[in-house]
Amino acid sequence: MTFLAAPLARHRTVAVDVAGVKVGGDNPIVVQSMTNTDTADIEATAAQVAALARAGSELVRITVDRDEAASAVPHIRERLLKWNVEVPLVGDFHYIGHKLLADHPACAETLDKYRINPGNVGFKVKRDTQFAEIVEMAIRYGKPVRIGVNWGSLDQELLTHLMDENSRAAAPRSAREVMHEAIVQSALLSAARAETIGLARDRIILSAKVSQVQDLVAVYVELAKRSDYALHLGLTEAGMGSKGLVASSAAMGLLLQQGIGDTIRYSLTPEPGGDRTKEVIASQELLQTMGFRSFVPIVAACPGCGRTTSTVFQELAHDVQDYIRTSMPVWREKYPGVEALNLAVMGCIVNGPGESKHADIGISLPGTGEHPAAPVYIDGEHVTTLRGDGIVAEFRTIVEAYIERRFGRRDVAAE
Repeated sequence: MTFLAAPLARHRTVAVDVAGVKVGGDNPIVVQSMTNTDTADIEATAAQVAALARAGSELVRITVDRDEAASAVPHIRERLLKWNVEVPLVGDFHYIGHKLLADHPACAETLDKYRINPGNVGFKVKRDTQFAEIVEMAIRYGKPVRIGVNWGSLDQELLTHLMDENSRAAAPRSAREVMHEAIVQSALLSAARAETIGLARDRIILSAKVSQVQDLVAVYVELAKRSDYALHLGLTEAGMGSKGLVASSAAMGLLLQQGIGDTIRYSLTPEPGGDRTKEVIASQELLQTMGFRSFVPIVAACPGCGRTTSTVFQELAHDVQDYIRTSMPVWREKYPGVEALNLAVMGCIVNGPGESKHADIGISLPGTGEHPAAPVYIDGEHVTTLRGDGIVAEFRTIVEAYIERRFGRRDVAAE
């Protein structure tokens, strides 16, 4: 068995500029998310967009499904600008996108990208006309377009044609393989049609969403072989909780390891009243753990075992992780490069000192029956040992001092 030590070379795609965010080419893989508020509710939608952007989403998609939603889009942008939130907004259109864009020019102008589904853009004779109207609108306003195929709303005429063609073949493929081909062809034929209308290749992003891991991998591998369009990854209807996280991570991780993918989203079903920003954090953690980008300092923490019956190390690891997340909006501005910091919070003597020495800052807490002392290591060297009830506060002070010393801005003129 061969184990890959590093991701394969990135699949070459054409770079697309989405209001200053570069997707594809040699640019970093972009994190995006989508609101689940009623877009017509200006305050709620603006608040959620702002929360997603502050969590690190670099593109935010909003539903534009009716006149009230389209009318709200410019006002959402106004609210965001008042809050100094300048994240690009993507309009998600189905069925009547051509009409909404035509009837609401302020919406068409405000949005930074349009997302259309070729299976839902229109039916029979109206399909090509309405698709063309949206593309022409994108050309008029200078907006890029994501052509997003979804197997839940696949062009049935195309699928039927391919199924009939397959049935007559000398060596017919499985129905699943034909479905994959229909998804790929729908994306590529739609992109070619958009180019024929006049939309430049560097204004097109493709996606092909399915809900099973192996299907997603098969479809995107084929798309990458047959095109150089920028590709958006995501497992649609991924599910709730650990199932959605595991399935999305497996699918996108396999593709990213092969160099496929320019922008990603975790399509997680939120828990009732849950925090929508979890999908942003999941995207960041996937990219960071795979070595593609750095967003926040990494905290290594042991899983615990019979040697760690005390919950001190769990509480400390949780406290440090939360502290980092809440501090990052300020740290990004104040401490350039801080996202590369590595910390370790370990629970006993077995791996604690060794793991702590590998981190920039590490602490090895005492396990069950061990001497009640917690050695702290900085840059591989033992610098102090903490004892008593104030370990958590003292360790945080050490972390803060290290960050200030290593990443704090310096007055070059004064040196």
